[in-house]
Amino acid sequence: MGRLQPDSTSPSTYDHPPPPPSPLPESDPQPQHPPQSDTINHTTPQQYNPEILQNNYTNTNPQPQPQLYQPPPVKFPPQYMQNEAYPPQPVKFPPPPPMHDEQALQFSAAAMVNAGTMPWTTGLFGCMDDPTNALMTALFPCITFGQIAEIIDGGHTRCGTSCMMYGCIACLVALPCLISCGYRTRLRAKYNLLEVPAPDWLTHFLCECCALCQEYRELRNRGLDPALGWYGNMRNQNMQQGVAMMPPMNQTMMG
Repeated sequence: MGRLQPDSTSPSTYDHPPPPPSPLPESDPQPQHPPQSDTINHTTPQQYNPEILQNNYTNTNPQPQPQLYQPPPVKFPPQYMQNEAYPPQPVKFPPPPPMHDEQALQFSAAAMVNAGTMPWTTGLFGCMDDPTNALMTALFPCITFGQIAEIIDGGHTRCGTSCMMYGCIACLVALPCLISCGYRTRLRAKYNLLEVPAPDWLTHFLCECCALCQEYRELRNRGLDPALGWYGNMRNQNMQQGVAMMPPMNQTMMG
């Protein structure tokens, strides 16, 4: 069998034109704008004026303004003083109370600390005036200080107590002048002595033993032997006063 040949008389699909394309869906119609007139208004916009707006606002919404408090003017002198016949008197404070005797003595003693006028009986380096005391001070300065402190304190502090305090300070901080210079100041205030050759703290800081020897000799030269203590010196003074005031012995008249 052979292939079928197309009939020339039969209509062929290629003889007809292709179908036309399908029409596209119509889009939404665009909005119609009102017609504009050909004439354009060229007038300028209205200017902004804040005063006009403020006036309009105040007129439409009136509000009462708060009144500030204004104090009355002050007049000098005040009204209550103008009617007085006499001017006001100044206020007088009461005078300070008089100082007691003890306070006056302390004040005078403190004032004499830096106002000494009397010289020392011996110099700072006159240690050879009392060799025994110089040797004792060089070996045991705490003993010499204890004897001096007992005399200056008037017997309220014993020699042993002051000696222990001096030794503790010397062992702890190695500066015994911290306690000894204060007694030199009190000795000067008692006898109105000059602060020579240097301030008290500097004298004891540089020449501790020499300063102690000088203070020891000063007390002894003024009738208070530190070696006897406070009560020993008081006993000797009482005995001397008793001998001086002893009445004479009974006398008989020879006929």
